Amino acid sequence: MSVDLHRDAVVADTHNDLLMAVTARPPHRWASFFRERWLPQLHDGGVNLQVLPVFIDDRHRPEGALRETLRMIECAHTLAEGNPDHVRLCLDGTQIDHTLAERKIALVLALESAPGLDTNVELLPTLHRLGVRIASIAHWGRTPLADGSGEDATASRLTTAGVETLHQMQRLGILFDLSHLSATGVDHVLELTTRPLIATHSSARALRDHHRNLPDDHLRAIAATGGLICVNFFPPFLAEHPDDYTLDRLVDHITHIAGVAGIDHVGLGPDFVREVLHDTTPPCCEDAAPEGLDATATLPGLAGPAGLPLVTETLLKHGFSDEEIVKILGDNVLRLFRSELGRPA
Repeated sequence: MSVDLHRDAVVADTHNDLLMAVTARPPHRWASFFRERWLPQLHDGGVNLQVLPVFIDDRHRPEGALRETLRMIECAHTLAEGNPDHVRLCLDGTQIDHTLAERKIALVLALESAPGLDTNVELLPTLHRLGVRIASIAHWGRTPLADGSGEDATASRLTTAGVETLHQMQRLGILFDLSHLSATGVDHVLELTTRPLIATHSSARALRDHHRNLPDDHLRAIAATGGLICVNFFPPFLAEHPDDYTLDRLVDHITHIAGVAGIDHVGLGPDFVREVLHDTTPPCCEDAAPEGLDATATLPGLAGPAGLPLVTETLLKHGFSDEEIVKILGDNVLRLFRSELGRPA
């Protein structure tokens, strides 16, 4: 049965912006709000491994970006320390394995676009000491490190500071996240990388021609590094028309990526936009969906992590084997994290 398969598998979500929702509350409420609002959803969805991106919205950029980065990192530590029977903030694969063995949820810290760095690459070891284990260096637009996918027309590569950031991350054991990076930026990283790469929340460009998605040549190249592409659930990235915002369409993207990159190189990076926006306030709500995309759109039953068992059910319906589904749900992510997280070059 799909319920048993989902329950027994390791389920890894490589992108949930719930820290934005938690930090919208007063600090004394961080641990309790997470426990009351988000922990039940993670349990209902069977989530065992949750990546927590640190996303800094525009009101904090540029001057307050580092302060807000540190505030969100502190929030992650606080919610973990305030819920020790349920979650643990993990720094490497060994800690993740111990956490899963204790039937707790393993949390992993990530930076999304890293605006707090600016060009101060020397701060990466500091952020590593604070627990950051995954990072991307661009979002929609231009940063001091690289251009985001919304600036694809510039055909630009990483800046000098961006190249140094990649080298520092790979030296420290921080996974480089390609999601949101421009197409030529991805090419540049693929030329330089010495370690596996991850796209924490990107789907297939061949099925939906949007700059946030990855073309087949990038899917193959990421897999060739030993890395992963984790499929984004945000409906406008899966299909052009709302009539196609379906679970079947999501599985079409999973099927395509598995066919191009290999079944060992696909995971889940849901990016539950509406669920996070429900818990946050403007201006982040207003700015969260550029280019006129509908930030309230969701797949049926998949507004938040509680709906994740539906993915297993749909994968079974599409003919995926139990072994393949277990890999997609989390085993592929677990394998990569065991080999890479926190391990210095």
